[in-house]
Amino acid sequence: MPLTPIGEAEFAALMAPLGPFGPVLAVGCSGGPDSLALTWLAHRWRPGQVLAMVADHGLRRESAAEAAGTIAQLRGHGIATRLLSLSLPGGARTQERARAARRTALLGACREEGALHLLLAHHLEDQRETLLMRALAGSGAWGLGGMASAQPTSEALVLRPLLELVRDRLRATCEAAGLVPVEDPSNRNRRFLRARLREAPSGLDPAPFSRRRSRMAREVAERLAVAVALLPEGCARLDFMALGNDAVAALALARLVQAVGGGAHPPAPSALRRLLNAREGSLGGTMLRRDGWLLREAPAPPVPAEAGALWDGRFRLGAAAPGLSLGALGADAARFRAARRDLPARALQALPALRDGEGRLVAAPHVQFSVQPSGSLHPLRFAPRSGPVTECFRPVQTPCQNALDFLCSRKPG
Repeated sequence: MPLTPIGEAEFAALMAPLGPFGPVLAVGCSGGPDSLALTWLAHRWRPGQVLAMVADHGLRRESAAEAAGTIAQLRGHGIATRLLSLSLPGGARTQERARAARRTALLGACREEGALHLLLAHHLEDQRETLLMRALAGSGAWGLGGMASAQPTSEALVLRPLLELVRDRLRATCEAAGLVPVEDPSNRNRRFLRARLREAPSGLDPAPFSRRRSRMAREVAERLAVAVALLPEGCARLDFMALGNDAVAALALARLVQAVGGGAHPPAPSALRRLLNAREGSLGGTMLRRDGWLLREAPAPPVPAEAGALWDGRFRLGAAAPGLSLGALGADAARFRAARRDLPARALQALPALRDGEGRLVAAPHVQFSVQPSGSLHPLRFAPRSGPVTECFRPVQTPCQNALDFLCSRKPG
């Protein structure tokens, strides 16, 4: 029996809990049936507000023509588009690298376009495959919660409104709209684990896993609120008694280590447990001290001070500073020690600073220093690549920075 297409009222109901929304809705569109249907539905729901971002990985000879065809098709329906050319080299872990590159490009484009929300077309079968892959990889309780319908990042709020819908309904939506999707043969290539899992029948119901993830996320947020002061200087102060030593404490510590260490992935559960038990040690680029301070251990080398530059996986530069580099305050921190006795010396040394081509200090916003006239401090904010330490539970109008700002507003006790 053919499945019915997704109607406008049904899609509006799926989006309602995820709003309110800004003037630009970005949609990641590969040209496949899933993302093409999502782009179409979003356009019908918010005409004139949707920007379809079409990524060309460059991994197949046909990919450029397919991306161009997708863009032409979307523009023919009045949908604004932007091409993201990734030009990935071949090699090992192709699909994993392609997903990571696509996500980075999509979020970077969101920042450039001022899009506060990025819609992705993951559906029920994707969620099942993700849970199975994570189970096979030995993921912990958080990973086995599956993909979240709303996931904050420092660039945009990632939304997955279709997680409860089956793939065939998305195909039916394309057919009803007269859309012709691209079929990527790599999705059926049995060399890839996800393709093999896709062929295997599964009665796995992701709903209980999603509910558990939501419950755990709420518990982590509540624990962080009473046990942690996460500071805009990129470090944190923990109250070990309030943090506890249970599974929620381990998850909370994992999120903190990611944020303060600038890492893309959480530490291994066994390493987290050892750190939590010892209450001191190094993990994920951070150093936890017995007095509760969680500090960046070895900041990354400097990067060019371009608009939107992310340094050390932690600090985002809001505007370009031509001719300057963005790196650690380092030895220059000694000049500001008297004014910032509230922070450990290592925290001061790991603060972001701008230098000229000769290595001279030009600006250090977190210590209110600039060689330029007063009021011209460069916009720099703590925006770890892993996103805020807590997930969103309520709709927000900013890219989910609210959870981070809340914790950063607390002072260490």
